[in-house]
This record gives sequence, C-alpha cells and structure tokens, in this order.
Amino acid sequence: MKKLLCGLLAFVVLSFTHVSAETREDSLLLREDYPQEYVVVKGDTLWHISGRFLQSPWKWPEVWGVNPQVDNPHLIYPGDVIYLTWVDGKPRLGVRRDSGIYPRARTSPLDHAIPAIPLRDIIGFLNDNRVLPEDILKDAPYVLGGRSARIIAGAGDRVYARGTLLEEQRRQGVYRAAGEYKDPDTDEMLGFELTKVADADVKAQADSVISLDVVKSKKEIRVLDRVVPTEEVRIQSIFYPQSSPDGVEGKILKVLGGVRDGGQFNVVAINKGVREGLEPGHVFAIYRQGERIKDPVTKDFVILPSERSGELMVFKVFEKVSYGLIMQSTDVVSIGDTLRQP
Repeated sequence: MKKLLCGLLAFVVLSFTHVSAETREDSLLLREDYPQEYVVVKGDTLWHISGRFLQSPWKWPEVWGVNPQVDNPHLIYPGDVIYLTWVDGKPRLGVRRDSGIYPRARTSPLDHAIPAIPLRDIIGFLNDNRVLPEDILKDAPYVLGGRSARIIAGAGDRVYARGTLLEEQRRQGVYRAAGEYKDPDTDEMLGFELTKVADADVKAQADSVISLDVVKSKKEIRVLDRVVPTEEVRIQSIFYPQSSPDGVEGKILKVLGGVRDGGQFNVVAINKGVREGLEPGHVFAIYRQGERIKDPVTKDFVILPSERSGELMVFKVFEKVSYGLIMQSTDVVSIGDTLRQP
C-alpha cells in the first residue's frame, strides 16, 4: 500500500511538472508560417524580425537569450542570415554572418545596426516632447517678446523672458504648452504636455528679465512660450521589451499627432508613469472599448465586452504619464482604450 501511494504521488508530481513545462513553453509560441531562415534587410527591426517567427514578437529577448554568434543581439546588420534553432527544447534565433572558404573581416558602422523598434517613428517625441507637472510649468519663465516689440521670433533673433530659470545653464529650450492631461478615472491632473519650438542661449539676466539668443528653431517663438532647461537625452535604439508590471492597468489619453484614432506605429500618451513603476520597454496589450448597442428584445442598451486590438511598447516615461509606440494593431486604437498586461 505504501509503495502504491508513493507511486501515485510520484505520478502526480511528474504530471504537474510536465503540465508546468508545457505551460512555460506555450508562452513562447511560434507562428504557423515561420521561416527556417530570414535575411536581414535595411529598415528591419528586431521586433519585426522576431514577428516573422513568434506569435508575440515582444518576447524577442527570450529567443535571443542563447546566441553565442552575437554578443549583442542589437548588433545585427543587413545581409545577416537569421535562422531558427532549438536549445533545451525551446526556440532560439541564431545569426550567420559572411561565410566562405577563406577567413575575412567585415566592418559596419555601429549606427548601421538594426534597431529594436522603428526609431523614425519616435525620434521626434524623444527629443521635442515633454510632460511637466503643473507647478513646475507655472514657475518656468515666459517669453515677453523680441527686439523692436516683435511678438514672433526665430533662429538668429534675440528674445526676452521674465522669471527665474529653473536651472542655471546656458542652453535653454523654448517650449509651447500643447495641452493638459487628466486621469480619465480619477480626474487627477497628470501634467502638461510641452512641444519644443526652439533652442536658445542665455546671454544676460537683469532682475527678472532674461535675454536669450535663439540658436535653432523648429517653429516661431511666440509670447507666453515657456523657457525650460534643455533635456539631456541620449538617443539609442536599445530597448528590452518586457511585460508591464503586475496589477498596473491604464488608459490611452491621447494619440499624438493631432488625431483621435491611431494604428500601428502611432505614438500615444498613457496615464501611467514612473510612480507606477513603468520603464522604457514595458509592453501593454490594448483593449478596445466595447460598443454600446440596443437590445432588440428588451429595448435597453448593452455594453459589449472589450476586445484585444493591439500591443504597445513604452519608450519614454514621465512621473505620471508615458509615451508608447503602437507596435501591432488589428483594429483602430482610440482615446479611452484600456491597457493590460500582454
């Protein structure tokens, strides 16, 4: 009897272990039409390449986990051959470089390596957009005007601002408020979005008036634009996608670019940030709000269930707001759509 119980217990343990292993492996599912090899071309991204093999492309760090051919999976270049292999029963991607009878070296500039995500879609938002708390924005100096009472100025002009610099540094940014963010659930003020219009150097300060020489402008400087220290941002293509933190759900506040609805490769603002533990690389699943329809029998209105419509990856994080890039979408993405763990 004792041997029988031990045998049953061992069977249960082994069965549970087997099911757990299958569950873990199922979390990294391959596409049905995945290729055995893929040749990298200009314009590819790691997300795009992984999407040819995986049903969930954001899990590409897992398939690059064991790759002795490439020390840094970001250093992959057009012409490289990506192939599927298996390590301990799990799919892995390897890289095959130039081959031939004789050894040879191939050199490529580092900035020619393919990025993790399409940088062309986010570069402007990395450089030119910021979200500041209301109190900081109110304390920032504001533009009075330019020489000869001008109310519009550009590169090469001198402008004057009034107030106290937030940071005593020579290079300052001139920003324009582009709107405010409020939490759709709590009505909490999350911050003001600012768009950079110019870069200016501080030339003099007399009492509360600041003289600035405009060195570069994207748009004309106007009265009441704000002077804020230039943000030191190092542009890089390195993002490591990972699931968003446990228990953190959010909503889309805005589709940046002046439109209400968006799709793949549009940038959106969401109502979660540093205080919720978000970091660049966190991935959310997007759920479209269910439609409100009228029941033909009872005549009352019914809200249909939310349905998954895409995925986004966070690439820039502020205290209470973050910017994310929509990496995949099967439906229109709109303001108010819900974000959950993928």
